[in-house]
Amino acid sequence: MTSSSSLPAINGTLQGRVGLRSAVAFNMLEMIGVGPFITLPLVIAAAGYRLSVWAWVLGAVIAVADGLVWAELGAAFPRAGGSYAFLREIYGPDKAGNWLSFLYVWQVSFSAPLSIASGCIGLSSFLAWFWPGLDGAPMAAWPALHYSNFAAAAACLLVTALLYRNLSSVTRLAWVLFAGVLAAIAGVVVSGFAHASATGGWQMPVSPTSSIALALGGLAQATLITTYDYWGYYNICFLGSEVRKPERTIPRAILLSVLFVSAFYVAMNLAALPSMRDAASHVAAGATVRLQLVADIAQSAFGRVAGRLMAALIVWTAFASVFSLLLGYSRVPYAAARDGNYFRFLAAVHPKHGIPHRSLVALGLIASAFCFFSLAQVITMLVVTRILLQFFLQQVGVILLRIQRPELHRPFKMPLYPLPPLVAIAGFVFILVNRSHALGGLAVAAGIAVTGTAIYLFRARKLGEWPYSPSK
Repeated sequence: MTSSSSLPAINGTLQGRVGLRSAVAFNMLEMIGVGPFITLPLVIAAAGYRLSVWAWVLGAVIAVADGLVWAELGAAFPRAGGSYAFLREIYGPDKAGNWLSFLYVWQVSFSAPLSIASGCIGLSSFLAWFWPGLDGAPMAAWPALHYSNFAAAAACLLVTALLYRNLSSVTRLAWVLFAGVLAAIAGVVVSGFAHASATGGWQMPVSPTSSIALALGGLAQATLITTYDYWGYYNICFLGSEVRKPERTIPRAILLSVLFVSAFYVAMNLAALPSMRDAASHVAAGATVRLQLVADIAQSAFGRVAGRLMAALIVWTAFASVFSLLLGYSRVPYAAARDGNYFRFLAAVHPKHGIPHRSLVALGLIASAFCFFSLAQVITMLVVTRILLQFFLQQVGVILLRIQRPELHRPFKMPLYPLPPLVAIAGFVFILVNRSHALGGLAVAAGIAVTGTAIYLFRARKLGEWPYSPSK
């Protein structure tokens, strides 16, 4: 008898194969990407030594509050595509929900490949620590193009190839990658405390005094970074139709992911503090220098081999994060195309592997192309765009859904409602308005919203959809 985990797609649909442990692993793979290893000095430099831990705590509070919104929506609407399905259902598939869900997929067409490409570019920059020649430019006419760009694109294509198989095989591979991620975190924590012990014990570095306004501004900038590092706790929602018992699995996976990762991040920050007295001097440094800073902690504690091993584990972690990102986001265009709200070509499910293979390959190829662009400001653009065009819409939407559809079956109801969505909104507003160069990120988000809306209206008029559908 064939087990359900090995069955291909039935009637062109995705099958439920992901349990709680795998759901937590998928979330944490995306959450613990390369980010925390290269942003530790940035967080400490922005918030200061004493407030840096609070930046991780505040980021965790925002993640829990927003995670409860995702948990309620994910349990009520366990469908492929995550936010796409939520927005369509909340605001009405025959009303504004048709526009907002299209707009969400449109911004994902930019933000998802950029997220994937940023991880691959980070991975290639870490490889340059082992092979400095990757920083070289193959063509003098294009000095901005480096061998590392080709390495990043190759890594992206490799991840796409590894995901082009049934979800049972992908799940087994995810556990192997997850083991390396945990080893990298443990390496930073153990090395940091071991180094502190060898140099006179753990001591908080001396912090200069600053005004309350300056401290709050630094805390906001640091929290923006930690918020980016936490993102991914919702990854399982994109696989909603492939989750076993989603009404229980999705909320538990989200909350457990945030709990585990926040504990890891705070421990990493405390362990690294004594070794990062010069964190501010590394803010303007490249990714390779920031990687070396983390690897140097292990090298100082256990020798050169340990330093190289730590660098290799961080490369592994970056690869694992890209793996999880592409896995989750490949379901979004598929879900929209299946509903007739995006390019229908992407609605196909592989007859043998039971995966949305065209959507997977399309995102992988676009991300590979983005690997040849500069992504210096990608974190800020991603944070602002997703807050405005995704998270705010969901946080307001979960309140509207409670008001407009009180009879809706909700397998999971967030505690302390409506406090979680209000806390999440307040937290996101805090990090948006208290950072420098705020208008630049807002302009990018506005540009995506305007172009996406124009395309939607052109398409809606042609198809007779909202707001051009005949009134009933």
